[in-house]
Amino acid sequence: MLTYDVQIWGIRKRANRAAAYQLRWRVGIQPFSKSYKIKAQADGRRSELLTALRNREQFDTDTGLPASEAQAAQSPTWYAHARVYAAMKWPTASAKHRASIADSLATVTVRLVKDDRGAPAAKVLRAALYSWVFRFVVNGEGELKPRIDVEEAPADVVEALEWIARKSVNITDLNTPSVVRSALDALALRLDGKPAADNTVNRKLTVFSNSLRYAVERELLAVLPLGKVDWTAPETDDEIDFRFVPGPQLAKKLINAVGSQGERGPHLKAFFGCLYYAATRPAEATNLKATDFVLPEEGWGELLLSSSTPRVGSGWTDSGESYDSRGLKKRARKATRAVPIPPVLVRLVRLVREHIKQFGAAEDGRLFRAARGGHLLSKEYGEVWKAARRSVLTESETASPLADVPYSLRHAGVSLWLESGVSPAEVARRAGHSIAVLFRFYAKAIHRNQQRSNQQIEAALDAADDE
Repeated sequence: MLTYDVQIWGIRKRANRAAAYQLRWRVGIQPFSKSYKIKAQADGRRSELLTALRNREQFDTDTGLPASEAQAAQSPTWYAHARVYAAMKWPTASAKHRASIADSLATVTVRLVKDDRGAPAAKVLRAALYSWVFRFVVNGEGELKPRIDVEEAPADVVEALEWIARKSVNITDLNTPSVVRSALDALALRLDGKPAADNTVNRKLTVFSNSLRYAVERELLAVLPLGKVDWTAPETDDEIDFRFVPGPQLAKKLINAVGSQGERGPHLKAFFGCLYYAATRPAEATNLKATDFVLPEEGWGELLLSSSTPRVGSGWTDSGESYDSRGLKKRARKATRAVPIPPVLVRLVRLVREHIKQFGAAEDGRLFRAARGGHLLSKEYGEVWKAARRSVLTESETASPLADVPYSLRHAGVSLWLESGVSPAEVARRAGHSIAVLFRFYAKAIHRNQQRSNQQIEAALDAADDE
């Protein structure tokens, strides 16, 4: 219980005592005392208590300490809190986000220490945190536990974790701006000490901020301490550079070139067609089945997207696979997204169906699979894409960012829709974006579309004036 009812008495000297100088005070009805060998020590402590009282700070009736000191005395370490936070987030986070949380927490935890005396090697400490503490596995009883609590870790990992447990600052120390700044500065650096990419800094900052909010929720911190520090995250420029987005003719040439790249090319031609003509994400296209397509004999068809399988390390998925099977990005797990597809994509998918008749399909019906029959990996289709670029582009174009990654086809597809006059709201729906994200990434294309709309409105008004 906290109270303002506090009385602090003068220092009393007691003869024939090793600690002769006694400080006495009362909190509520409970008396407290502490003895010191040196009078100056007793006077100093008395001054601290008086300062807390003058600052209108409440005292704890159980410990006799000012509220801030009582909270600090009971405070867990940052390391202990980070472990609780990671355990709370794991069950509902995607595999990719789990890895991101572990990466972010490992980055700041190594900096939030009292001192670095006896510190283990930096790589060992980071690996211990990232792979053993902030990564979870199911134990023999079916319970989700940190990997360090289930599996036998190497000796250097165990020693590193024992060190961080001793040296980690208390969570209440983050009320001190300099402590928070040390963590924020760590977010801005890569492992080699060079500046991290702007998007990386902001991604890690989001996790760190959320972990601090959870500390407030747990009543370990009174307020979010980030506002006490004059530190600004770098601005990110998410807008796509359309100088390097392929137009319709180049996109078609690249997709056709994919079909000429050895044995794998023909199988992946329709895969890249989906990225461009239906603007699917690669992780969405890798999971497509024939039943996801509505393919009329003529005219436009439809593609119904319902799942995504982004690649991530097997240690972060529930299944133990190297990819995460989940719903569409930023959508409810069972949500679907219908995308009208032009006749050219219908023809491409028919080619894939002919290919399946000859070579078969995956057991679960997936159209696109790895050479050995497993899940299609980004490394495999990425290598085919690089070969296609080299066969189509000039040497200088190949060295530039022009269509440098398969995702460029999705950018090109969305841009084509916008510049063809499709409303941003409909483009966002087809692409699986929010309107805000669409405007952030495709501002230039939207602006050009608006200019054409303005010209059409102006022409209509002029025509009315001429009548």
